Amino acid sequence: MSGADQHATAVAEIERFVAEHLPSDWAGPEGTEPRAARAWYDRLGEQGWTVADWPREHGGRGLDAATAAAVRAVLARHDADLPIHHFVPVKLIGPAIMAWGTAEQQRRYLPGIATGADMWCQLFSEPGAGSDLASLATRAVRRDDGGWVIDGQKVWSSFADGSRYGMLLARTDPELPKNAGISCFLLDMTLPGVTVRPLRQLTGDEHFSEVFFENVEIPPDTLLGPLNDGWRVAMSTLVAERSGLSEESGASGVPLAPLLGLARDRGGWQDATVRDRLAQLVATERALALTNARVSADPDPSGGAGGSVTKLALSELSQHIAELGFELAGPSAGYWSDDESPWAHDLLDSRRFTIAGGTSEIQRNIIAERVLGLDREPDPDRGRPWREIRRG
Repeated sequence: MSGADQHATAVAEIERFVAEHLPSDWAGPEGTEPRAARAWYDRLGEQGWTVADWPREHGGRGLDAATAAAVRAVLARHDADLPIHHFVPVKLIGPAIMAWGTAEQQRRYLPGIATGADMWCQLFSEPGAGSDLASLATRAVRRDDGGWVIDGQKVWSSFADGSRYGMLLARTDPELPKNAGISCFLLDMTLPGVTVRPLRQLTGDEHFSEVFFENVEIPPDTLLGPLNDGWRVAMSTLVAERSGLSEESGASGVPLAPLLGLARDRGGWQDATVRDRLAQLVATERALALTNARVSADPDPSGGAGGSVTKLALSELSQHIAELGFELAGPSAGYWSDDESPWAHDLLDSRRFTIAGGTSEIQRNIIAERVLGLDREPDPDRGRPWREIRRG
């Protein structure tokens, strides 16, 4: 079957599946009775539609990126796909388990990710290890039985307060340089000694949490990938995160369509300066979509660093959309309530986009070094054992 035929067949099949099986009283994930929503997501996941681009042996349908995106578009039109926060397990953690996990880990964890039954979070950043993630200090000490004891703290962990599992980076050998001696673990968030505290954001939401570990005991089979090679595991998820965050502005940023509608409704379209700003935003979003399509079709020669280009562009695009929307909404935008304009919320919420998934400064360094081939920034700690590095 040709690519075009596969695309058309998959779209027709998901359209038929939704028409036949979506509950008649479906009102989206928030408006549907929880048990009915759970039954729908179980059925959707069991058929591979929630992870259409995953290989069939791991519960997906083996579709190419463009066809999988078309499937997601059909589900989005009906508000019937997994909620957006499942981006973390579906796009980041599931593929990491497929790439690095044992057969037993894949059997244990992937079905719950595919159906949305199990929520996951990333336990990467720390109070003293944000942009310089490799300096992380959370420790994993091996026990005599081969298991591990975890002590430390993580912060800015999205959806940690509702997660069943977490992908944890911890230092297993402080005698190695900071990028080495790190291992990756699959952590049960319900274990004794794990404490999750939501953090209130500028918007009043509690999207992030800080997570504390105190003598948390985990078994040997929770190690993901080789011992002391967790940095490579982490980088594979961060590359996927930066690429996934930039599919289009509506995927994880501020969508452009409501702004265009606002400009028409409020008369902003009549202003030549506003039209010029809108045209720039439209052009940037189209360039993002085309760049991602090109990357999906051809491997990224920079080994994934190209995702930093689109991630950087999306972060700043989303902020520009929110800023212009707030301006066009007029004085009422400053009055923020659940029943009023969303633009105040979007304006405040958009500030996180140039931090989440790696700050814009870090993205520019990656682009400079790995895409443009410029000299690396000097690092006086390169090659030194982690225990000798000054932290604070």
